[in-house]
Amino acid sequence: MHRLPARPLLLAASIALALAACGAGSEDQVLAIPPAPADQGAAEVVAAPAVAAFVDTAFTNQRGDARYATLATNAGVRVLGGFLQVWKPLTEIVDAGVGADAAAGFPAVLPSAWSGVPNDGSDGGTIVNAAVHAANIDYVVRATAARTPAQALQAYLDDRRAKGYSVTDGLGPLTAAWRAAAQQSTTITAIADDAGVKLYNDGGNNTGVGGAANPGFGAVVDLVNLVGTNGSTEPAKRFYKYARPYRWSGAVQVLPALVPAKSSTPATDGGFTSGHAAEAMRDTLAMAYALPERYQELISRGLELGEARIWAGMHSPLDVLSGRIHATAVVAANLADPANAAKKSAAVAQAHATLMAATSTTADSFPAYAQSGAGGDRFADHDVNRANYLRRSTYGLPLVSAAGAPAVVPKGAEVLLETRLPYLSEAQRRVVLKTTALPSGSPVMDDPEGWGRLNLFAAADGYGAFSGNVVLAMDAARGGFHAADRWRNDIGGTGKLVKQGSGTLRLAGNNSWSGGTELTAGALEGDSASAFGSGDVYVSGGTLIANAPAALQLAGRYTQLAGATTLELDLGGGARGSLAVAGDAVIAGGTLHIKFAGGYQPKAGEVLTVLTAGRLTGRFAAIEVDGRSATPSYSGSALTLTIGG
Repeated sequence: MHRLPARPLLLAASIALALAACGAGSEDQVLAIPPAPADQGAAEVVAAPAVAAFVDTAFTNQRGDARYATLATNAGVRVLGGFLQVWKPLTEIVDAGVGADAAAGFPAVLPSAWSGVPNDGSDGGTIVNAAVHAANIDYVVRATAARTPAQALQAYLDDRRAKGYSVTDGLGPLTAAWRAAAQQSTTITAIADDAGVKLYNDGGNNTGVGGAANPGFGAVVDLVNLVGTNGSTEPAKRFYKYARPYRWSGAVQVLPALVPAKSSTPATDGGFTSGHAAEAMRDTLAMAYALPERYQELISRGLELGEARIWAGMHSPLDVLSGRIHATAVVAANLADPANAAKKSAAVAQAHATLMAATSTTADSFPAYAQSGAGGDRFADHDVNRANYLRRSTYGLPLVSAAGAPAVVPKGAEVLLETRLPYLSEAQRRVVLKTTALPSGSPVMDDPEGWGRLNLFAAADGYGAFSGNVVLAMDAARGGFHAADRWRNDIGGTGKLVKQGSGTLRLAGNNSWSGGTELTAGALEGDSASAFGSGDVYVSGGTLIANAPAALQLAGRYTQLAGATTLELDLGGGARGSLAVAGDAVIAGGTLHIKFAGGYQPKAGEVLTVLTAGRLTGRFAAIEVDGRSATPSYSGSALTLTIGG
């Protein structure tokens, strides 16, 4: 939470509110205070689609039932049903349950036997969309031909090393502490010289030691293992019968060190969906739930392991992106299960207590340490992670249906943001998922529930659009993201943001929402020029902070009421950190606090234009400048400060 310096330099005493409309000092008119931005109506509510919910039927996805799985009987098969727009497996009609299957909108079929070797593509099924299928296999051909040594090493490690161990490098500065606390181990650390002729298996312990045997971290390990319940990809493999990419094309170059890992029984070795990719995503989603300070980095690592399967030549893009979809639904089902509530909270508490102790951090310093980039963090660049996440979500494959269809949000999916956006309600998290969803039309992704289009990376950066009144209450006393968070999405819509509570929210997107912003308590920080959209900004309590690289632009009006209100400008030279209001700026009192950011220090006698407006009326009751004296000068359109010593 923002606090003023202990000994501020007070430069202007309280002034009467009966100030001239021009703001120049005469007192013959009463200051006209505009109303707060208009009420935009009830907040958006996103209902669950009226279809069978994965979270209610996850128990049907059982490895032992793989031979008899259908879209109507198995949730893991059903969630990937969009693949039928690309590939139709060879099937056989069954008599029992035809009515139920038909009522559910699915064919009453079972997968029939196949050799696993496609030859001309007819053995095992029929290519429905030749363009998508060709692009899918060609992607692997090109990726394996251009494979770098670093990708080759990553592909080998991610194939032979246990996935639970492998993905922990997504923790960056916390990797060593996590592995030590979990008591994880691996025996795969490099590519052996004879790996091309000898198969090496990991003799480590994957996710580590759970339960009572690990009193300091066992609950965390248990959570990672727990989310794999009902997570088998075997039913999908057996139903869809889509071959590995190297069986489709001899131009696919399987990593030589992984040749011994190729199955000798193709008929039981389907490529769709990738078990490695699904397990990696399950593990990283569980870790991100327990440690949301690394949420985006961890799920980025989960998708990277999926791409490593393509570099290896073992899987195609459709194989691995379907692993993301399958895993997301499985994890949500387990996290949403009321029976696991205590296990979830125990894991979150234990993860933070143990890792803070291991890194000599506190609740206040831990988030910054987790994001510090220390120790060669491969996932330190947010923008690179975001670009990779988007690319790995679709792999640029041809569309199978029109783009622009409205997004739907699966029942229970909001639980995936429970620790990342803890200050939002379940209903608000569902709106976040809807407003950040991936575009429609890509292969496999338009399942009826909406699992395929979830963009959890973007969702971790907050809303994508406001509709109605979006009321945000953050309680700094609860710590973590309750105390401070940053939204980096470009927020659109016609809604209104109302910031309440003692916490601090930073907005860093190229925002355009039009319903306005009202700050009643805590702090609201603008880290981009258009942070507050295109509407009015109204401060009735708390601190509004301008910390943009250039001037913070307000397209409408700015109003600051008297009392416990502060406008903080973090100046950095030029227009950085200043406030530019296109409409009226009405200052009915409160405090102006000037800070100097990034080592910037103006010269004595320098005149700084800190606030401009279409029309400026009123004055601040107090002006505080960190470490310097200053003399204010108001005009009808600007406030300048002459800096002293």
